[in-house]
Amino acid sequence: MFVLIWASFFLCKRVSNAETVTSQQCSGQYCIALSETLTAEAGLCVVIPCSFTTGFGFTPKHIVWYKCEAYSRCDYDHEIIFHSNKNNIRVQYGFEGRVSLLEPDIRQNNCSIIINDLKESDSGLYRIRVNGERKWREDGFASIQKTTVSVEGLSQKPRVKLPTLTEGQQATLTCVAPGLCSGSVPEITWTWRGAGGTESYITGSSTSFRTKTLTAFTQRHISTLTFNSSAEHHNTNVTCKIRFTGEKTTEEASTLKVNYVKEVNITGGTNVKEGETLNLTCSVESFPPSLIMWSKLGSDITLHNDTGSATLSIINATTEHSGQYVCTAKHMNNILQENIDITVMSRVKHCGSYSTVLPWIVAGVSLTLNAFCITYIWFLWNSRKKVNLHQEERTYMSLQKADVSPDYDVLAQHIN
Repeated sequence: MFVLIWASFFLCKRVSNAETVTSQQCSGQYCIALSETLTAEAGLCVVIPCSFTTGFGFTPKHIVWYKCEAYSRCDYDHEIIFHSNKNNIRVQYGFEGRVSLLEPDIRQNNCSIIINDLKESDSGLYRIRVNGERKWREDGFASIQKTTVSVEGLSQKPRVKLPTLTEGQQATLTCVAPGLCSGSVPEITWTWRGAGGTESYITGSSTSFRTKTLTAFTQRHISTLTFNSSAEHHNTNVTCKIRFTGEKTTEEASTLKVNYVKEVNITGGTNVKEGETLNLTCSVESFPPSLIMWSKLGSDITLHNDTGSATLSIINATTEHSGQYVCTAKHMNNILQENIDITVMSRVKHCGSYSTVLPWIVAGVSLTLNAFCITYIWFLWNSRKKVNLHQEERTYMSLQKADVSPDYDVLAQHIN
């Protein structure tokens, strides 16, 4: 029993994050070993370790604990927070049911107590008194020094355990509340924040809660969340929130990583002309990223490979590059493939080589130029002839009467 009790102490000590320094105070044969200072967190618990030895003939009967301020002697009845004799003994308001002895059998000389559901107001000085009988008369002794307990705000967070998540498979997340206290059972809730940033609950999920008893005074509170994983949950946050007595809350958010893979997607032109550049991009949305490889059907040679997305580029394409190409995606233990047909079109549409066609092109151009020159010369000559005819038609006869001679002179005048 003694080993079990001290195991409880060390567990709660770790929960309260306390560093204890124990001192032994003696008055003759009566000694009390007590921690000097303890630090704990609101909402959790704290163990004040204590042990005592007595002189010959003394029989311990009851353990009494007091909480007081620095100016008090810490031995008044209204300062009692725990009394092992529960008959007609009143304790300070707010401590009812929160304080227990780790070892109910006082004959084991163990006076350690555990205080559950801590509040900041529990900070203060604590003193122990052992009441008993010596030679059939009531007797007792108390600690000379007091234990200082400091209760700080809750900083510990729950522990969230995430299994490997795979799309289409059921997964169970586990949340363990901080502290191993045997006080009030905390409330544990799960929330999910999707891609839109709104806090909600995972559709179709279920939760369960259980309390695992470790010792007579230590318990572990556990909640689980079960749901079917999907790509929608990837890179989203799930939060486990713990609410203790006194509205003390703490939470832990975890990012979900879901293994998933989508279909192969190929983009790019499938028909190009000779001399142009062929670009084909193959991509696969997945986590973890897939290995993408390009190859030509019937060939084992990998033309290009990359992670997540791979672009196949063929510069100065020729008709020999025409054919069927294969994009292969490797994702974990899965292999996905997609084929695509590529056509490289020749720029020359007629038969014969370029050297054979060139003379005909030159002859055609020469003939066209000659015809144009002849037509232009004929046009100029014809235009000139028409101008001369018009000038001759505009010559007319003018008769003028002379003042001196009765005869008439005939004058021919050309009008320009």
